[in-house]
Amino acid sequence: MSGRISRAFTHAAREGRAALVVFVEAGDPTLDVTLRLLPALVEAGADVIELGVPFSDPIADGPAIQRAGERALAAGASLAGILDLVARARSGGLDAPIVLFGYANPVLAMGEAAFASRAAEAGVDGALVTDLPPEEGLAFASTLRATRLDPVFLLAPTSPPRRIKTVGRLSRGFVYVVSRPGVTGVRADVPEGLEDLVARVRAGVGRLPVAVGFGISTPAQVAAVARLADGVVVGSAVVLAMEGAVTAGRDPVAAAAQLVRGLAAATGR
Repeated sequence: MSGRISRAFTHAAREGRAALVVFVEAGDPTLDVTLRLLPALVEAGADVIELGVPFSDPIADGPAIQRAGERALAAGASLAGILDLVARARSGGLDAPIVLFGYANPVLAMGEAAFASRAAEAGVDGALVTDLPPEEGLAFASTLRATRLDPVFLLAPTSPPRRIKTVGRLSRGFVYVVSRPGVTGVRADVPEGLEDLVARVRAGVGRLPVAVGFGISTPAQVAAVARLADGVVVGSAVVLAMEGAVTAGRDPVAAAAQLVRGLAAATGR
């Protein structure tokens, strides 16, 4: 394995905090902005970056990320272009782990083996395909691992014990736990029952780090989740901060970094 993802979670745990995983949509509003954004997120406190690959039918995403994907596609973002972006970021010295977050269609269009090879060469560390169920993901996970990429799979509050164990066998780096049913988006509170959900997942996935996302957007919510999980995922709030900055004629990179600093300060246990 590349080791970047595992090292990030280990480093955070040694510092007595949860790892902060930050999602942004690649190409929103342009790929050049994303290139500036990645190191700014790391400087602000992001431990792992989830880089969204825009897709025309984002069934797991709420309105904020849907709009971001539409803007990215309109600006010409593509899977191949995003891999080139990651390579440019690596050549510029970026060392934080990057997980591509997207849908199966662009990967299938490129070809699974070609995707894995090109992603590894570019400096990607892992991939999460939201519409690939783990029961159908064995071959893809093996393809990723053959190129030293970490396959990451999702679990939901409704996931039965068998699926949790399957995800534990297939995943590397970490397991992504969806905090509530539904799509991504900002929510007012942390859902009840999250502690029990995380405990069930831990029992089924062994020593893999558990990161929780969907609906986490404020420092208070980050603090609540950090006490339960190994990682906290924030996405829509960052996307919205960037969207608001662009609308107001301000720098979206600065807006995202300011938000992430506040979130990172809340990850302590």
